[in-house]
Amino acid sequence: MKNIFVYMLLLGTGIAIVLGYYNLFPHDELVYDDDQEGLSDQIIFKFSHVVAENTPKGRAADKFAELVNEKSNGHIKIVVFPNGSLFSDIDDINALKEGQVHIIATSTSKLGVLSPEWGVLDLPFAFPNHEAIHKGIHGPIGEHLLNSLQKNGIIGLAHWSNGFKQITSNKGPIVTPQDLKGQKIRIMKSDVIQAQYDLLGAKAQQESFNSTYNLIEAGHVDGEENTISNIHSKKFYNVQKHLTISNHGYLGYVVMMDQKVWDQQTKNTQQILLEAMDETTAWNDRHSILMNEEQLELIKRNSSIQIHELSDFEKQEWIKELYPVYDILSTTIGSKLVEDIKELRATYRGAD
Repeated sequence: MKNIFVYMLLLGTGIAIVLGYYNLFPHDELVYDDDQEGLSDQIIFKFSHVVAENTPKGRAADKFAELVNEKSNGHIKIVVFPNGSLFSDIDDINALKEGQVHIIATSTSKLGVLSPEWGVLDLPFAFPNHEAIHKGIHGPIGEHLLNSLQKNGIIGLAHWSNGFKQITSNKGPIVTPQDLKGQKIRIMKSDVIQAQYDLLGAKAQQESFNSTYNLIEAGHVDGEENTISNIHSKKFYNVQKHLTISNHGYLGYVVMMDQKVWDQQTKNTQQILLEAMDETTAWNDRHSILMNEEQLELIKRNSSIQIHELSDFEKQEWIKELYPVYDILSTTIGSKLVEDIKELRATYRGAD
């Protein structure tokens, strides 16, 4: 009898734990909002991303969750899963389509698997400054790209910027384009980024973000390209000897939902999500710049990595060396989008 009592106690405890934490784990059931607004049932969306919480995307995801909770009086809950704890940056789009997660903020570079047009944001030195970035992603170019997701059954909610990419390496310093020749560099999955490193004679390897530290530490790659916030949060500076402030490329994300999940929500729920997203995006535009600036100072203060910032003269050499990528990929990306980016760049800096 005692054994039966203990068994029943353990069984009851186990069931309670499972039920209590059920919504914090991935499962196949989709969020469904069938006009239950105002009732006690809580609508829960799982939001998956692959970077650390102390990054522009990580903080923006938390800010979005906070705003949605406030605007819905706790009726709508965004559960954020950072650091690839649910899905890698290679698997997240499929997970979204299969209903295993409800919201993702994937890199624009990886959206080339849906349409080559997204490669326009990966063109080298496409944006001369942050003002040009915001004009590009929040203007006609960015809107066109968001709308293009609809043919894949995806709703593009917003562009979130992480800012400019830099280069780190254990073979350096990286000052001229020729310094990358023969180096093994981890990059995101992007034909446009691949074409750039091919042109420079580097051996680019398309690998997942969260495998980068181990790849560097094991010597499988010599370096990588990333924003300062990602270099800082993943502590790449501990396994890299050189950092070049090049601002050679843009790194940003698109916040997305599957069309079917979106259509299941009431107009009120959709409005709350859109309002919170607009406020979060404006917040991200400001804080992503500040965060990268602050974390560069932390890297300077707390690490021994050697830092070189490209001068205007040196940067022009890189621009000249990489300019053929625009012509090489114009047909693939679409000549109009490429010309739009060229015009934007000329507007904010003058023709190169």
